[in-house]
Amino acid sequence: MLGEYRITGRGAAEIAASVERAIGDGSLKPGQPLPAQRALAAELGVNANTVAAAYRGLRERGVIETDGRRGSRVRARPASAPREAMPFEVPPDARDISTGNPDPALLPPLGPALARAAERADLAPVRYGAPAVDPELAALARARFDADGVPAGPIAVTSGALDGIERVLAAWLRPGDAIAVEDPGWGALLDLVAALGLRPVPCPLDDAGLQPEGLARALRAGARALVLTARAQNPTGAAITPARAGELRAVLAEHPEVLVMEDDHGRGIVSAPLAPVAGAGERWALVHSLAKSHGPDLRLAVVTGDPATVDRLAGRQRLGPGWVSQLLQWTAADLWRTGAVDQSAVAARYDARRRAMLTALAERGVPARGASGLNVWVQVPDETAAVAQLLRAGWVVAPGARFRIGSPPAIRLTVAELTEAEVAPLADLVAHAVRPASGSRLG
Repeated sequence: MLGEYRITGRGAAEIAASVERAIGDGSLKPGQPLPAQRALAAELGVNANTVAAAYRGLRERGVIETDGRRGSRVRARPASAPREAMPFEVPPDARDISTGNPDPALLPPLGPALARAAERADLAPVRYGAPAVDPELAALARARFDADGVPAGPIAVTSGALDGIERVLAAWLRPGDAIAVEDPGWGALLDLVAALGLRPVPCPLDDAGLQPEGLARALRAGARALVLTARAQNPTGAAITPARAGELRAVLAEHPEVLVMEDDHGRGIVSAPLAPVAGAGERWALVHSLAKSHGPDLRLAVVTGDPATVDRLAGRQRLGPGWVSQLLQWTAADLWRTGAVDQSAVAARYDARRRAMLTALAERGVPARGASGLNVWVQVPDETAAVAQLLRAGWVVAPGARFRIGSPPAIRLTVAELTEAEVAPLADLVAHAVRPASGSRLG
């Protein structure tokens, strides 16, 4: 089962560490089955409860997963392995459209804003005891939230969207709590949920966002929190419409104690307006990341929410990194104040590329999804075969297993940098890859 690798250790911590080392160095692969607890206990000469404790700790940290009689196996994207690691070697000359990255040509130049921030720091260096949030950035963020119809609330700054989401979830939830999530959904979020020891309850979605019936089922099943995406949903591109937002808020109104965490990373790259769901209950937060609109390495997101949630977030942040660099906050405020990027023009460019891909696929009889954002989601009969076939043709796409819990197999195409000349040839290849062996097309 494990090939040449042998799990070692006498205590639960040693056994867990042995598994994590093997995953980290590649001896144990994503999805690989682990020995049954009793069998491993007999092999190591320890009590079965010791192995059970080791496996439990690995599950709580998002390293392995257990599925009843199927036993335990390494997660498809374990927390101890690189998040975007491919299960195969990517040729150096392949065209990689698997990463979800924005087009560098559509990002604003950071140099002038960073230089002005550095000059400001030279004149008045930030020292311990300074406010964690730059007042100008907070005011600009609040104005943006107000324009989008987001309820009033204090502002916090985190190191990206996932950092903000993690701090909000950790503020209110404990290991074992159930949480409603989109299916398919953002792979990094699903990994985070596992690492926090939370129990995901998958909810289906369509182009208008999370479906209210699925959310209602999840809440009846005991979900204590919900994480949903406002627009440019990863991987499907769904964007919550005003009508859908109203339906979701009506469902949540019956469960005012449920925490609602909304991710709006699409601001600045999406033409669809925000229809916020956050604020439907007592506990809520909305995070807006600058990664897609201003660059992933800026590592900055602004968060608002109810006072208790934002206070808990900020309190935990003070005990860790303390604050997000004021240099980065000044840079972000400068970019917003000076209008360094024409966001409507950027959104129009991304819309055109995505629609071109969707149109080309439709002309070839391939249904695909992509209401907004940078990605197109294509259902396939066999993910592995489709990914491998496209790789042989020189294209790297993301396997849907990264994003799915129980939804059908699919692949994700990031179209942010596709040129007009590439659309038709890629659509031909995708159309061929989604055809089942019988030759009929996927319906």
